Amino acid sequence: MWNVLLVDDEPWVLEGLKSMIDWERSGFRICGEAANGADALRLIRELRPKLVVTDVRMPALGGLELIEQTNRLLPNPPKFIVLSGYDEFQYALSAMRQRAAAYLLKPVDDDEVTAALAKLGEQLLEEEAAEQCRTKQRLYAAERLINRLIREEGEPAMERQALMELGISPGAELRCMMVDTASSRSDLWTLLQEAGFGGDGIAPFRDGAERTGLLVSSGGGEERALGKADKRNVREIAFRVHTCLTESLGQPALVAVSGRGNGLNEMKQLYAQALEALKRNRDNAGGGVVFCDESTAPKPKPDRSVVLKHKFKLLTAQVEEGEPDPISNNAADAIRCCAEHGLDVEGAKSCAADLEMDLCKIIAELNGDPDELMNNLREKHGSLADMKDYRALERYVVGLCLETASALRLLKPKNDRNVMFQAIRYVDLEFRNKLQLRDMAKRFHMNAAYMGQLFKKHTGKTFNEYLNDKRIEEAKRLLACTPLKIGEVALKVGYPDADYFVLKFKKQTGVLPTAYKNGLESKRL
Repeated sequence: MWNVLLVDDEPWVLEGLKSMIDWERSGFRICGEAANGADALRLIRELRPKLVVTDVRMPALGGLELIEQTNRLLPNPPKFIVLSGYDEFQYALSAMRQRAAAYLLKPVDDDEVTAALAKLGEQLLEEEAAEQCRTKQRLYAAERLINRLIREEGEPAMERQALMELGISPGAELRCMMVDTASSRSDLWTLLQEAGFGGDGIAPFRDGAERTGLLVSSGGGEERALGKADKRNVREIAFRVHTCLTESLGQPALVAVSGRGNGLNEMKQLYAQALEALKRNRDNAGGGVVFCDESTAPKPKPDRSVVLKHKFKLLTAQVEEGEPDPISNNAADAIRCCAEHGLDVEGAKSCAADLEMDLCKIIAELNGDPDELMNNLREKHGSLADMKDYRALERYVVGLCLETASALRLLKPKNDRNVMFQAIRYVDLEFRNKLQLRDMAKRFHMNAAYMGQLFKKHTGKTFNEYLNDKRIEEAKRLLACTPLKIGEVALKVGYPDADYFVLKFKKQTGVLPTAYKNGLESKRL
């Protein structure tokens, strides 16, 4: 779906456009409306619609002036359909000069609008396909060039070609980054591209051994395959790559950054530096970011919070599976890990308290009694607050996990028969993916309308309301805790259309995602 903004100073015209045209059938979705050109320009910048349907004559800023300013101010302006009650050649000529897709006379004929939308939709599809093709070709070309520079000594002819293709200036400052994770996935290159690491001074590549790296340019020529990147961004980029991989894969990632190089003739040495740093630090279980030139970067150190979060996340999953032996071993290992990473007993107790909350939540979701679980635990092992040393804390956490696993073994058979519990649980786990009520009903062998009624009965919300609430809550968490861009957050929580995500977020929270993120950052300052 492409977003469309409606602009007219006559309320009845706006209402007619909304009700008379089957926008969704033509592949469009109304994302907003404005009564004058000034408001429209603000909304265009904010919502980034693909199409604007605008009147010609409006107060303050007319339709043609709106098109002119939008085309001048925005790098990727929307398409325009111009409406006018004046059958004057000069208006049509001006509209075409401003690159309007169509010029239609009022009163608007729905067939004419539908035909214009169909033609425009075909054009947008062709443009998007062409842009995807160009982007893919550019990235593949950059990858081939980088690999040649890695394998061979720089020759003047090859360097000139690389400078031209990558769009960087001779002598530009370069860095090479190599990444590694515990995962055996071979699509890290694609994952980084999808997260936005392709352009703006960054080119992802794979070497001959299918290891993934990035070439980062801190200054260059015209913005082409690589574009331009500010020097201050090198460290920021490295930590963003680390966060992206850790969040996406659910496990620690290691990013090794080479020293500085001037020009493509040093690419081979930069790659060797980053690869050597990667190999030296591969045994670092916490992952993190390591730099070759220690004079300008922090000392490499394990990311303690990521390691511990991963340990306790695995432990929670094993408790849900219910096998006693791995639970005992891994519960004890999680507490020992706290000690190894320098946490005092109070810090380790904080991790144990978070585990308590997670396990009690699971019990409650299965219609069990968390209070009963905790009372039994305290009778056998005492209260968490009273734990004074690691030995007592380890016994407590092992007991907590075993008691919970035992309770879950009794609760699960009862709840397995509860289809709605399974359906709600499925949404809780899979809300980031594309979910629709009819597909859910088919999955759980139920009539879609009846499932919708049961969903409302059990959750107090319609299926779509519940799904959107889950996505927006996760979006708020990502905006608060990660440096991801708005479009990246939208994709991660299940909205492939960033503009639609912005609308949903504002409807749910009353503010735009950028305002929400900026508000949190200002509070932290």
